[in-house]
Amino acid sequence: MRKYTDEKKKKDKTKIMIIEDEIDILLLYKDYLTNKGFSVEATSTTANEALNDYENFFPSIIILDYNLPGKISGLEAAKQILTKYPNAPIIIVTAFETVRNEISNDEFFNNKNLILLLKPIKLHLLEFTIKSLLSK
Repeated sequence: MRKYTDEKKKKDKTKIMIIEDEIDILLLYKDYLTNKGFSVEATSTTANEALNDYENFFPSIIILDYNLPGKISGLEAAKQILTKYPNAPIIIVTAFETVRNEISNDEFFNNKNLILLLKPIKLHLLEFTIKSLLSK
């Protein structure tokens, strides 16, 4: 029983930022992760201010959609954040399998705390991926 309490306390300290343009998916992620004990500190439907939002909240992890409306894509936002904060853990979510090649062919992303998940995402897989990235 003590182990569960310790794990819950650790999760309570995990601050998450979600950038997802589909509001229903954003709310689904937020509700699920909040119910699992995580703290969703910031949400947005565009990546235009992703670096500023990151610097305002300094989340433990970012969930970032690849295909976003606005000035920059999710991948460009990830580059901006990782350029300034190379150890920032980021989960890129997308429905496009081709993004895997785009990331693997870009040397910038080598040795970064970045994981790609393909939509539709099972919520327990999202939670597992968050824990995995944070344990690195």
